[in-house]
Amino acid sequence: MLSQSVIHDVITVALATGGDFAEVFVEDRFTNNLALQAGKIESSLSGRDYGIGIRVFKGLQSVYAYTTDGSKEGLLKAAGNAAQAIKGEKIIQPAQLQKEIIPAAHPISLNPREVEKLRKVDVMKKAYEIAKNYHNSIQQVTVRYLDEEQNVLIANSDGKFVEDRRVRSRLAIQSIAAEGNQMQPGFYGPGAHKGFEFMENLNLEHYANEASRIAVTMLGAEPCPSGKLPVIIDNEFGGVIFHEACGHGLEATSVAKENSVFANRIGEKVASDVVTYIDDGTLANEWGSITIDDEGEKARKNVLIENGILKGYLIDKFGGRRMGMESTGSGRRQSYRFAPTSRMTNTYIANGKSTPEEIISNTEYGIYTKYMGGGQVNTTTGDYNFAVMEAYLVKDGKIGKPLKGATLIGNGPKTLQLVDMVGNNLDHGAGMCGSQSGSIPVNVGQPMIRVSEMTVGGTKGGE
Repeated sequence: MLSQSVIHDVITVALATGGDFAEVFVEDRFTNNLALQAGKIESSLSGRDYGIGIRVFKGLQSVYAYTTDGSKEGLLKAAGNAAQAIKGEKIIQPAQLQKEIIPAAHPISLNPREVEKLRKVDVMKKAYEIAKNYHNSIQQVTVRYLDEEQNVLIANSDGKFVEDRRVRSRLAIQSIAAEGNQMQPGFYGPGAHKGFEFMENLNLEHYANEASRIAVTMLGAEPCPSGKLPVIIDNEFGGVIFHEACGHGLEATSVAKENSVFANRIGEKVASDVVTYIDDGTLANEWGSITIDDEGEKARKNVLIENGILKGYLIDKFGGRRMGMESTGSGRRQSYRFAPTSRMTNTYIANGKSTPEEIISNTEYGIYTKYMGGGQVNTTTGDYNFAVMEAYLVKDGKIGKPLKGATLIGNGPKTLQLVDMVGNNLDHGAGMCGSQSGSIPVNVGQPMIRVSEMTVGGTKGGE
């Protein structure tokens, strides 16, 4: 993408005013976005984005600049501008760049850039027809298709020089059911670190029908009771609560500045004994998986909480400087426009020993949340508020009537302590995570779990 000699010169200029570390991030990204509504393609956007980010450290000072000018002159100018923010004399020479070959951990069989658009549209139309024909109350279906190829080169003053290709594909299906003046949405958005083979092998019947089933089921739901209740949270995207309320609090972005309830607590008991919480970027072809992070570090499996004990954090290079700890391969960014920060990849609660049937049958009265919706969290305190897309009443150990208007309100660290049953049906859900370094693909996951007590916000008082 760029020659070693040019990059070496750029790094040399970036260090000219006293920086002790410099990095170059080159990105060449191809994207394809399609949207289908009412059986017709409503939009089709394809594009290419190319740019270079240059970062310089001096102690605990970090400077970042980027440019779309890939000429040597343009890069040297950008490096010089970044260096000007650091006042001092040159103190180090960059190490000789050594190209490292890291085998692709997530093989791609069919590059989407080589697939005709008609084949992509055909997948979308099939998903649309399945979702639309699920029930006569389905009034609208929107299908969105995404594929992208991101090629990166990462080099730094320590001598690192590594390249990577990331190919991802995702299909998002939203159904809306309507009856009278009531409307209810349903959504499913599977994705993977794969090429078009992901679309060819996707179980469209399952995902499209689920999107519509959720909408139709919630259309006939009763108001959710409110109060402090046991809550069963199903597997897969149910993990979004702990991603938001706990995962972000374990990132160096907040831990290094002690803006997290988990700061300085390694070795302490922070969760129930049945909770083991992991971030693993090495899972084969998962949506949030990486071969290397955006600082050139190899992906790895990071055990954050083990049997309730805090074991570690997610750390990027700059966060590691503040904390006196090594990178955990967690430096990620949306694009060259962002400096990397510590971010999650595939974060999940590990399997426990209970079966889903045991969890439900052992719950006398509570709420079962099958699919989570959106939410918000204060990462400093861990306080959260999440909407539930699909919920049910649990009574006498059995799942009963569907409930609408449910929200889950609580505190992440406290909720971790109140998890009293963990299932054995771990699964993952694809999503996008926004933070200081932009929006990135991540998986959230868990088996079915039960929280002994949560504040449930509903539309009527508790029974």
